Amino acid sequence: MRRPSLDAVRGFDRAVYIVAAGQLVNVFGAGLVYPFATVHFHLQIGIALSLVGFGLLVKNVATATATAIGGYLADRIGRKPVMVAAMAGNGVTLAGYAFVPAIAAAVPGLSLAGAFVIVSAFAGITNGLYTPASQAYIADLTRGKNRDRAYSLLKVFNNVGFGMGFVVGGLLYEWIEVAVFIADGATSLIVAGVLFSLVPRVHIPQRDVTLTDSVGDWGRAITRRRVLWLALLNVGFAVMYAQMQTTVPIVAKESLGLSASQLGTLFILNPLTLVLLQIPVVDAISRWRRSRGLVLSVVFWALAMTSIWLVYLFDLGPAAPNSHSMLTVGVGLVGLHLVLRTIGEILHSPVSTSLMSDLGTEDERGSQLSLLEVAKRTGFGIGSFAGGLFFDYGLAAWLWPTLIGVGGVIVVGVLLLERRLSPVENGIAVPE
Repeated sequence: MRRPSLDAVRGFDRAVYIVAAGQLVNVFGAGLVYPFATVHFHLQIGIALSLVGFGLLVKNVATATATAIGGYLADRIGRKPVMVAAMAGNGVTLAGYAFVPAIAAAVPGLSLAGAFVIVSAFAGITNGLYTPASQAYIADLTRGKNRDRAYSLLKVFNNVGFGMGFVVGGLLYEWIEVAVFIADGATSLIVAGVLFSLVPRVHIPQRDVTLTDSVGDWGRAITRRRVLWLALLNVGFAVMYAQMQTTVPIVAKESLGLSASQLGTLFILNPLTLVLLQIPVVDAISRWRRSRGLVLSVVFWALAMTSIWLVYLFDLGPAAPNSHSMLTVGVGLVGLHLVLRTIGEILHSPVSTSLMSDLGTEDERGSQLSLLEVAKRTGFGIGSFAGGLFFDYGLAAWLWPTLIGVGGVIVVGVLLLERRLSPVENGIAVPE
């Protein structure tokens, strides 16, 4: 095996590093909130987990819709304006979560769950515009295997910020619970300023194309079988992704009794694994077929779901016999889940994005990447809502084998897609 080196993160345009650093700051804000959102609104505010999951479903549907629009706008008016506007909007909407009880109290007849859903919808709209524009911006500045490396670099920067956010968020949440939501919005405003000031425009806007033509571009993307196929597979992956935010924190907090600071510290295993393994793993599979990388990803996801299932099968909580040692085993299994699912994420995220980037022309790239993000957000929403239903109806132990079954369906789909990919598209030949 080749020894990984810093060469894997060198040689990019300066703008790539600026975008990566900006996302580090933004994802730091997301990390402040991520493990604590469902804990706060379900265990502290008292909203049923399925309704919290429904709110996240609404957020992700809104994000998916805005992502589609973001892809159009990125192609039509340029990547940079969309990125800046999206981050500025996030600064307002993400901070809105701190005021959910106040909104519910101020509007007659509006429940806490209803206020949560409304805030989630607006947060989803502003959040959805950013991702396809930023991915297309990076794709404009890279090609071939350098594009895989660039997306991996973004992932590393994202998760350095994520990890710092988990630790700081745990401390903030124990001090003033709503402070994590205010800080999340503030980081988005900082990133908007960084992008506006330091990032150049690299894409020539196609201003002569009408909105109808733009919708047609996206319409053509969803009618291409391989593009739609990959997007549907991404829905399945995202259903598994969603559990880290929705149900795993409840397992750690409610079943194992962890404090907020302990939960934040445990969750740092996710970004720590990403920082340590993202570049080496992507570098190690760089000569593989991209489809085989996705299959290996599912293997790690299935093992991750098995580790949480074992917590339920052996009742590894504070009330178990030999509770201290059994609790230690339970926390260890949750930690193992975070490491295994993160390796699955490493194998999935940059590979699927690069594969989608190579399934069309440069002019179609923004729309196709937006479709991939729509699929991801749809899966997040479905996974959050479904996970909440399993928990609310006393079927939490059955969620994890169900997700293992979802992984099996994804493997079959990936192998069928592989037969329809060219060597260049599947990453085993150099484009001319």
